[in-house]
Amino acid sequence: MLIGALEAGGTNMTASIGNPQRGVMQRASFPTAAPETTIPQIVEFIRAFDVKALGIGSFGPLDLNPASPTYGSITGTPKKEWQGYPILSVLKQALGVPTAIDTASNVSALAENRMGAGQGTQNMLYLTVGAGIGGGILIGGQPVHGLVHPELGHMLIAPMEGDPMESGVCPFHRHCLEGLASGPAMEKRWGLPAKLMTDDHPAWALEAQYLAQMCANVIVTVSPEIIVLGGEVMQTHPALYPMIREETLRLLNGYVGSQKITPEGMAAYIVPPKLGMNAGVTGALLLGAQALEAETRKGNE
Repeated sequence: MLIGALEAGGTNMTASIGNPQRGVMQRASFPTAAPETTIPQIVEFIRAFDVKALGIGSFGPLDLNPASPTYGSITGTPKKEWQGYPILSVLKQALGVPTAIDTASNVSALAENRMGAGQGTQNMLYLTVGAGIGGGILIGGQPVHGLVHPELGHMLIAPMEGDPMESGVCPFHRHCLEGLASGPAMEKRWGLPAKLMTDDHPAWALEAQYLAQMCANVIVTVSPEIIVLGGEVMQTHPALYPMIREETLRLLNGYVGSQKITPEGMAAYIVPPKLGMNAGVTGALLLGAQALEAETRKGNE
């Protein structure tokens, strides 16, 4: 059985064909141009296969309230041509199969929970650090939706003393996590991309401090059983993990009474993703499979 998966990013959109158990069998990527250009290309690619459902992990913000008349639409994105675009309904109508949507971070969290580093946990955080910063939170094994959806990249963060960049790169907030710790923030601050920075560059210590603030904030609010940190920046410099663990412990200062929040426990608590860069597509395939299962149950009632 084939499932379609769409990783809808702000720069590129990647459509894949496969299933959660066997992985990806076919894949095609398209630049994220205007919807009238990009969406027909995606539909044409997926239509060539006999998919039974489609899962979408999309950039946002998204309307994820099923009772809303604009459910499944991209809302306040800086990409003006995509503002208010009903990506879920357009693709569902064009392909005629059960279709589900969530944020790209939430589908990655779903994948890591079911098949990756978060297996066996009910409450977890997945954060991706790259061109932007996005976080997916699972509570009771399900992605969190509420008023809208978690926007961990826009968590307000205290700027560190000695940071040479006075304000972050976020157009909405002066000092949010994405504005201070994303790849573009690092490049603006130091004048070169993270991938060109040496291991002893002062950028990494500052990056660890900002990401540790996020970890500490999430630990005392959401209380996840595991924190999974992925994305290009983390992949570029794996030595960030021990730096973030140490700084998170310093910030919490012994307050949280758990064996995981100790020098011995942190190595298995703040961890890289087991699925690597495949977390997004795996999560979208899982989401599509869930949509098909829900539709089948509904038909049998």
